[in-house]
This record gives sequence, C-alpha cells and structure tokens, in this order.
Amino acid sequence: MKHSNQPIKPSEREDRILQALACLLEHPHRIKITTAALAKQSGISASAIYRCFSNKSHMFAALIEFIEKTLFVLINKILQEEQSSTKQIESLLLLLLGFSQKNPGMTRILIGDALVNEHDHLQSRIQQLHDRLEATFKQVLRFAVSEQQLKLDADIAAQANLLMCFVIGRWYQFVKSEFRRDPLANWEVQRLIVLPRELL
Repeated sequence: MKHSNQPIKPSEREDRILQALACLLEHPHRIKITTAALAKQSGISASAIYRCFSNKSHMFAALIEFIEKTLFVLINKILQEEQSSTKQIESLLLLLLGFSQKNPGMTRILIGDALVNEHDHLQSRIQQLHDRLEATFKQVLRFAVSEQQLKLDADIAAQANLLMCFVIGRWYQFVKSEFRRDPLANWEVQRLIVLPRELL
C-alpha cells in the first residue's frame, strides 16, 4: 500500500490507524493484531502509532466509539425521516445488518470476537452499545403503540429484545462462517417472522 509523503495531521493519522485495524480484522481467520502489522497496513511507523494510541485497548475503544457514532447518526436520520413505525423498525434492522455486511472487521468488534483477549471494559462497552440499540427498538415500538399499530398490552421489552437477538445472531453467524453467511440472506422471508404481526 502506497502512502503520500506529505505530513499527516494527527486526526488523519488516527483515522488511518483505525482503518488499518478494521482492515486487519476482516481476515476470515482471527489473526493477532500487532503494531508491526498495523504499521505495514497503515504506512505509519510503530513509534507514530504509539504516539496516537498508547496501547491496543485504546485503539479498540476508539473504533467502538467510531462504530457507535456512525450507527447513531444513521439511526437518528431514520427516526427523523420515516413517519411510519413499521418503516422505522424495518429500516433499523436493515441498517444494522447492512452495516455488518459492508464492514466485516467491525462486526468482529460488535460481537466481541475481536476483544476476547483484551481488557474487560471493552466487552462492557460493547454491551452498552447493544443496550442502547435495544432501547432504540423499544422507543420505536412504543411509537407503534401510540399510533395504534400495536396493542396497548404489547410486551415492548420482549419484542425489542427479540429484534436485538435477531441482529446479534446474524452478526455472529457472519463472523463465525468466516464472512460467508450474508447477514441479509433470507431477509424477505425472515422479516415476516421477526416483525410484530400487527405491523406487517
């Protein structure tokens, strides 16, 4: 990979390192992420990498933050633009599965697979992200109740948890199949099973 000899701004250097990390995580088999491998992939020296991130945990934390910000910018756009709760839920599911499809390396982060030998707080951080996504599903389902598209006695918590489990399951299969099982495979059939019947 060729890189320009022009001076790199600190923010650009950090972005390049995180892109290199995500790229290395796209290897079908889990490989050890080393500073040498990151330096080779990013075209940035090992010493410069350490100046940006004091250790690998800080890199993973920054990548998790990037994933969360990216997802919630798109989620908020869906919630603002889609007027129907049915469309909101479908769009959220398609967003989360489509993000995985386009970003296999980041999907390793989303299921914690890439964090197995890292600091425990990173796994907790991913769980917080999952909880935030599930809370978003609850929000949309409550909107469906207010629109009278779902019954007043609908179990919002259980339905939101089912939707989140579906997403995590598809992420997990994608990673464990070495990225062969498309997260969006069979969507048209499975949407009829996963979505609340009243919304179809």
